Amino acid sequence: MVTGGASGLGEATARELARLGAKVTVLDVNAELAAKVASEIGGIACACDITNTDSVVAALAKATAAHGPARILMNIAGIGSAKRIVGKDGNAAPLEDFARVVNVNLIGSYNISRLFAAECAKLAPLQDGERGVMMFTASVAAFDGQVGQQAYSASKGGLVGMTLPMARDLAQHGIRVCTVAPGLFATPLMKQLPEAVQASLAASIPFPARLGQPEEFAQLACHIVTNGHLNGEVIRLDGALRMAPR
Repeated sequence: MVTGGASGLGEATARELARLGAKVTVLDVNAELAAKVASEIGGIACACDITNTDSVVAALAKATAAHGPARILMNIAGIGSAKRIVGKDGNAAPLEDFARVVNVNLIGSYNISRLFAAECAKLAPLQDGERGVMMFTASVAAFDGQVGQQAYSASKGGLVGMTLPMARDLAQHGIRVCTVAPGLFATPLMKQLPEAVQASLAASIPFPARLGQPEEFAQLACHIVTNGHLNGEVIRLDGALRMAPR
């Protein structure tokens, strides 16, 4: 199961999982794009809002009916925001914006993970007693948040902080938990920026001095699945980038 699987890092991960032989369920709030990706990789699509428990339960049921019980969850869905605490107009940043980002990125990821884990824990163990694996998608902003990124950094920092205790919690059930913290990647959102801005951002990466490719993220995500000793770890994927204050 891949949340945010209709585009960007999620789409690349869904495609790589399918290439490796997995039965993939593409979850996204954009049902049309999710259906397109799913049809191209031989998977199924679910319109899913990860912040809504009923929506997640329905998606899990649909995936199970089509493919059998899920053992892999890729948490990639997320949103961004940039708001200074005190704006140019002198007003405080709207609390609703902070709550919205944290609700999707952190609470939404926890919501689908708890429901997935409860079902996965019921499955028969595989080699080494493993039943499943889940991955969270944080960001280098969890460590190097820039001006205006309070909401985004807090939400991604929450995922980082949740990784080890969740891995410890689910160890008894044979479910591994890891997080990837990507840097600057050539996602559809990034490609909307002017070419000069993209080039400037790429030049800030020590090596290789280019934007990361979604396929590189997908390769690491799938390696987490296949490497049974990776657990409770947060992995930066950023070309040695450390973000400047602004």
